[in-house]
Amino acid sequence: MLRLDLSAFLRNREGRKKKVLIKIPSDIKFIRKVSSKILKSLIPYNVDADKVFDIKLCAEEAIRNAIVHGNRSDKKLVVKVTYWVEWDNMNIEIEDEGKGFDRRLIPDPTVGDNIMKGSGRGVYLIKKLMDGMKFNKAGNKIRLVKHLK
Repeated sequence: MLRLDLSAFLRNREGRKKKVLIKIPSDIKFIRKVSSKILKSLIPYNVDADKVFDIKLCAEEAIRNAIVHGNRSDKKLVVKVTYWVEWDNMNIEIEDEGKGFDRRLIPDPTVGDNIMKGSGRGVYLIKKLMDGMKFNKAGNKIRLVKHLK
């Protein structure tokens, strides 16, 4: 049930697609389909393989967090993924229908007992690998930015 919302296609001055919106149910089986679409949009920009890897990893992690933590894997709830390239930056916004969270309460995965935990590194990796990361006030929407050049 991967839905591409064609009404979200906008064009910038160069005629390139500016924004694409994809809505998916809260089911992890859709994560790779969404990341594949995001990565295909990068082909015209000849992006370095390392940057493509960072974008893929971080987008998939943020989408997984929205599905599992935000929407609690409730398939009736939707995750919205919007992406676009603007001024040589890949922008990706992921929004869930959950209550959100306070990111300041996420434990640092690089200290103490957290080092041995099998989870809890997603936001840390996103912060380290992307050039920008910002949550909305509620904590149910994240924006990722990666410089392509």
